[in-house]
Amino acid sequence: MKIVKQIVAALFGLMFINAGLDKFLHYMPMPKLTPEQQEIFSAFGKIGWLMPLVGIAEFLGGLLFIFPKTRTLGALIIFPIMIGILAHLFTHDPTGLPIAGVLFLINLWMLWDNREKLKGIFN
Repeated sequence: MKIVKQIVAALFGLMFINAGLDKFLHYMPMPKLTPEQQEIFSAFGKIGWLMPLVGIAEFLGGLLFIFPKTRTLGALIIFPIMIGILAHLFTHDPTGLPIAGVLFLINLWMLWDNREKLKGIFN
């Protein structure tokens, strides 16, 4: 089970490292956006610091998620990003929900698996 968790964590972390790098390097093709989505992304673009901040958080969270000693911190950093992704998909583009749902469950699994480390935060 330990090797499965490490493989899943590595793949999850690499996905977020990739997403974070794409915020700066723009190498992944963008899907065709609806007019409503274009308006949303235009608004994000007007807040000049927002997407770089998300990119840094995705990159850093993904990197931390790969390593067992820092996985809990990585999962905490990525958690609010996952909430934003799910909120966007629920309201604007449900086609991405299956993949995002699996990623969210992986994030929850790692948080649950490391709940002892988090007890101090919630007590």
